[in-house]
Amino acid sequence: MSLTHIQSFIAVAEEGHVGRAARRLHLSQPPLSRHILALEDELGTPLFERTPRGMRLLPAGETFLLHARRILAEVDAAVHTVRKVGTGPTEQ
Repeated sequence: MSLTHIQSFIAVAEEGHVGRAARRLHLSQPPLSRHILALEDELGTPLFERTPRGMRLLPAGETFLLHARRILAEVDAAVHTVRKVGTGPTEQ
């Protein structure tokens, strides 16, 4: 599972539509769809119900969305902390 797959999942979940999520992520639809399918395959369960009007989260998707948002928040916090430490005063 990659951060790209998690970011793709969150975008589709929030947009409710692969096309809108693809535009938001500056991707074309086929790679974004592959990200979602790969994630579902890795987790062993569908996360979305595919409808004629878009994508709707299934209960497993709702659960994963909570975790996915926390994962990205933790990654952002780690990057911020490391950059802050890395640019702090150095001892000589």
